[in-house]
Amino acid sequence: MSLAPIYSTADVRAIEKAAQDGLSGKSLMERAGLAAAEHAIAVLDARSRGILIVAGPGNNGGDGFEVAAHLKRRFFRVDVLFAGDRSRLSGDAIAALEKWHSAGGEELGEFPSDASKRYGLIVDGLFGIGLARPLEGRYAALIKSINGTGLPVLALDVPSGINADTGAVMGTSIRAAHTITFIALKPGLLTLDGPDCCGRIKLDTLALEVESMREPLGRLLSQSVIANALAPRPRNFHKGNAGNVAVLGGARGMVGAALLAGRAALRCGAGRVYLGLLDAQSLSVDPEQPELMLRAAEDAPLDEAVIAVGPGMGRSHEAQILLERALGMEAPVVLDADALNLVAADAKVAARVKERTAVTLMTPHPAEAGRLLGKATSEVQRDRVAAARALAERYRALIALKGNGTIVAEPQGRWWINPTGHPGMASAGMGDALTGIVASLLAQGAEPLHALNAGVWLHGAAGDAAAEKHQGLVGTTASELIEQARVVLNSHLAQFGASHTSGDASK
Repeated sequence: MSLAPIYSTADVRAIEKAAQDGLSGKSLMERAGLAAAEHAIAVLDARSRGILIVAGPGNNGGDGFEVAAHLKRRFFRVDVLFAGDRSRLSGDAIAALEKWHSAGGEELGEFPSDASKRYGLIVDGLFGIGLARPLEGRYAALIKSINGTGLPVLALDVPSGINADTGAVMGTSIRAAHTITFIALKPGLLTLDGPDCCGRIKLDTLALEVESMREPLGRLLSQSVIANALAPRPRNFHKGNAGNVAVLGGARGMVGAALLAGRAALRCGAGRVYLGLLDAQSLSVDPEQPELMLRAAEDAPLDEAVIAVGPGMGRSHEAQILLERALGMEAPVVLDADALNLVAADAKVAARVKERTAVTLMTPHPAEAGRLLGKATSEVQRDRVAAARALAERYRALIALKGNGTIVAEPQGRWWINPTGHPGMASAGMGDALTGIVASLLAQGAEPLHALNAGVWLHGAAGDAAAEKHQGLVGTTASELIEQARVVLNSHLAQFGASHTSGDASK
């Protein structure tokens, strides 16, 4: 199953230009208007109520006029509010406006004060992917009026006010119930504030074969990444075949973080899991997961193991020695939490990461990413895709920049966005669980990039499953997520035929 491509605004513009140059039949604007009109009909709750279309000053407004003309010809009661200047419209947009007039349409002079009673749907055709500055004045007031109606909004291409490349709110933004996006997915729909403003997203490619026109750097993760990561287990299988994970961390007062990472690794299929604890005196066995093998940090067996460094590690001198030892191993290393902070704080350690010949995976949250890049957290969040790609290039590592729409990036420039997960996962220990999941997939033989993509997707999907089980987002814990990760993983492996049902695995 191919992962859906994601394109930047510049890429979409290039695709549009190439398509228009060789287009026969309906223009892209005409195709977009028809697709949006059909989607508006599909999402409109009550056919007897009217539809208000708000058309902006550019081509997004032209799309809106096309939608209005189609709906009026189908005998819907349609009103159009035009927030622009006819003399500044493009040729296609003027043609769309004339179609609206030919259908008997007119424009309203102002936003209706009784909009919430008159309409069942508002179509947002104010601003599309070209918005480059914060909205203010008349447009900000118009968006406030639209949002204030409480009516469902269908946004055309992107909700007005959302930066199509970053997901940032440009001053203010439409909060849509539905978004129909054209040609391809855009990163701003899928990360930062985009998902809060887009509602349900429908893609219409406008009958273009976009990947043949421009190779995408970005893609959207889906459940198919699980099958990419793990091969079927034969019946003749033992724990050595499932690999070893060594988790290094667990300083005084933070041993729980290492336990969570270890439990996640074990329950997602690793054959053996060792915990190398900086506070080895506090615990000799995990009573909830006695299969975990606890050691003093310096005694953890790192040979022939995937090494996960950072959960509950702290930033002590002992922690730095432990990190440097791990970086010196010819084994995959997953860096999280204070391991990342130690890398950011010491240029020599950072150089060792970049110089490693074995693969390094890093899973920072935005504040950690900022420290690693020498930037403020707000700068990282301003363009999450760019930040993830910069980290991958700087450290020659595979990166998972956590957050709403986690970004996975590789040093060669490709990137992925994850759609799973929810805000109830904003609780302690979630990052430790992700570290353990990714390390477990690596130990079982997944290629590093596949392990990171599958781990990120699985982590979010497990959070979604935990929320569904408890009928709500609030209170989702890392421990619950780990249990659900095992359920979701097995379910998808069975679906893709990548699991076994019996056999002696006790050796």
